[in-house]
Amino acid sequence: IAANYNQESCVKYIGPNGSGHYVKMVHNGIEYSDMQLISESYFLLKHVIGMNNIELSNIFKEWNKGELCSYLIEITGNILCKKDKDGQFIIDYILDSAFSKGTGIWTAKSSLELSVPFSVVTESVFSRYLSCLKANRMIASTVLSGPKIVKVSDFNKEDFVEDIRKSLYLGKIVSYAQGFSLMKKASEYYKWNLNFSNITKIFRSGCIIRASFLNDILLAYSDNNNLLDLLFTPHLQDIINLYQLSLRNVVTTAINQGISIP
Repeated sequence: IAANYNQESCVKYIGPNGSGHYVKMVHNGIEYSDMQLISESYFLLKHVIGMNNIELSNIFKEWNKGELCSYLIEITGNILCKKDKDGQFIIDYILDSAFSKGTGIWTAKSSLELSVPFSVVTESVFSRYLSCLKANRMIASTVLSGPKIVKVSDFNKEDFVEDIRKSLYLGKIVSYAQGFSLMKKASEYYKWNLNFSNITKIFRSGCIIRASFLNDILLAYSDNNNLLDLLFTPHLQDIINLYQLSLRNVVTTAINQGISIP
């Protein structure tokens, strides 16, 4: 039984010779990237802005009403305010170690084999590996020094929160664009003749990376299935040009504060 989007079934024939499995693999790779971007945004909001769990929950819920509207943003807002039977926030008891089942690794490996840059997923996989080195990180925190995190002043808080929102959205756009570039190269290499309009349609509901801006991607591929790169389409190009300064500001701030946001 397939999910539906506006009464259209989210199931399509993808192509021959394992191409459907490959598309699902790339979907999962984008999912890795999405979760990494969200976690980095969460860390900045919590430690640089100084938001508590309720404030964090509210900001993600607010973001989900706009261009960031997506399944992962929605559940992030819900998770951050979730409490256990004793009234304690569950998020505060979750170990900061994330394992992987393999699809992110396979996506990164395929991008290397096909010479397609997929830096967002590759760094997301490495971040999971690093997170699992809990003992190493604990030792490092006692013997290696770095800058102390300085919270943003009240005067600049609102602007920096907006910079984080724009950076998160731009990061998501880059992640999806890199994922579709990888599928395009694989389609050419394996002679699958993938229909990216159909792939975008099935991503819009019933899957973890479903997001409202997939409609912009669908519009782009409906006009041209052989796009050179999604980042060059007029709408996404405008967003990149408008939001890149926010991304640079967030990355610069994180580096100066000693915060890892690969």
